[in-house]
Amino acid sequence: MCMQTTPSDFDRVEGVLASADEPLTAREILAALEDADAETSFDSPHQLATVLGRRAKTGEITVIAQQPYRYTLGEG
Repeated sequence: MCMQTTPSDFDRVEGVLASADEPLTAREILAALEDADAETSFDSPHQLATVLGRRAKTGEITVIAQQPYRYTLGEG
């Protein structure tokens, strides 16, 4: 199964990360999206983390490899 995200899905994730004071976990990002009543195609923190990991390869996201993983906006 291939996860398809729309540009607007990722724009909302970027918005959550941009407004955060510190790096967030995938669970915290998903909770922030749900609290804002933002419609999202992400069904679970694991699915979101997978997409964030892919975006880290292009520099859009920075992954902080600790337990649990945390995410910030990248420099790319």
